[in-house]
Amino acid sequence: MFNIFKSAPKNYEDLDGTTFRTKYQNTPKAELLDVRTAGEFAGGSIKGAKNLDVTSAQFQQALKTMDKDKEYFLFCRSGNRSGSACNMMAEQGFKAHNLAGGIGAWPR
Repeated sequence: MFNIFKSAPKNYEDLDGTTFRTKYQNTPKAELLDVRTAGEFAGGSIKGAKNLDVTSAQFQQALKTMDKDKEYFLFCRSGNRSGSACNMMAEQGFKAHNLAGGIGAWPR
């Protein structure tokens, strides 16, 4: 009857580290976003990433000015915050990909 426990389908991709990096490197107009805090970002990030803290008020503001023709590749420490950010972005018409497992899953 009512399946209240059924989760909604994801409207973004969760990718393992190797797939994430390969797809990012082979996607024209791709943008790499580190959605951790400024302090976490300052402690080290993936080369070329821009910092946009998903927990800040600026995140929603930034979405209003971002290019929906680009594909966005997001990561955080564990993949949870970036998954939430991907969901928010996808709901607003962005094509987003999440690094499942977070920054530690990025191939060295």
